[in-house]
Amino acid sequence: MPEDNTIRLLVSDIDGTLVRDDKTLSDAVIAAVARIQEAGIAMSLISARPPSGMLWIAERLGLKGPIGAFNGGTVVMPDGRIVAADRLEPAIAARALEKIDRPGVTPWLFADGKWYARDRTNHNLPRERRAANVDAVFDADFAPLLARADKLVGVSDDHELLAAIEGEMQIAFGEGATVARSQPYYLDITAPTANKGDGIAGLAKAYGVPLSAVAALGDQRNDLPMFARAAVSVAMGQAPEEVRAAAKHVARSNQEDGVADAIDRFVLPPAHA
Repeated sequence: MPEDNTIRLLVSDIDGTLVRDDKTLSDAVIAAVARIQEAGIAMSLISARPPSGMLWIAERLGLKGPIGAFNGGTVVMPDGRIVAADRLEPAIAARALEKIDRPGVTPWLFADGKWYARDRTNHNLPRERRAANVDAVFDADFAPLLARADKLVGVSDDHELLAAIEGEMQIAFGEGATVARSQPYYLDITAPTANKGDGIAGLAKAYGVPLSAVAALGDQRNDLPMFARAAVSVAMGQAPEEVRAAAKHVARSNQEDGVADAIDRFVLPPAHA
């Protein structure tokens, strides 16, 4: 924690961080977020999830300000009002779909507030249903949706294959898209500014807080850009080694109320901890 205790905004990832593996919020985490707000520190969220998967959490935590969906590409208020949205360029979206529509990978597409999927037997569907808080739409033609794509996802249990595709696409697209795994089995493709580095900077600006007064909590590689820009970064205990190494602090795991641990040990001023 900075010696001058100047943290004024806390931004938390959701999956693998704020929620447990079953996608629920623990009472300990809810209570810790209340302590943050009572101490005068604003709280926001940033996630690869669509807004539909974030709004119930914002409501449960009593959040009042903007939150960042699609890794910060879409800024939304807790009442569901969209403040800003950066989407993929249609040509980039079309090329991205070609690269993830291959054997061993299932493509998903998020557009118009909906989640479009193909393989009805994919075992990741129930997990995504809980996270996105919407039902998948099947049998849709993706082509006309590419002009409005908030996010494409390549889904695969072959983590090495997905990592290889991630590297290929980062080289192929350069600054034309953000390509990063939000989980070992999810490869997200979003607009260039829809990354958690730009996302946390945008949230800080929206709250009128400098990045030097922002703390960030996360657990995956797509959290690294915000770790690099926040004054305080805290990785959950179960995060991959490279994520823990990039953070200034490491808390307990998300299954062990890691966000509550991070808040009390690394974010709150001692008088409030």
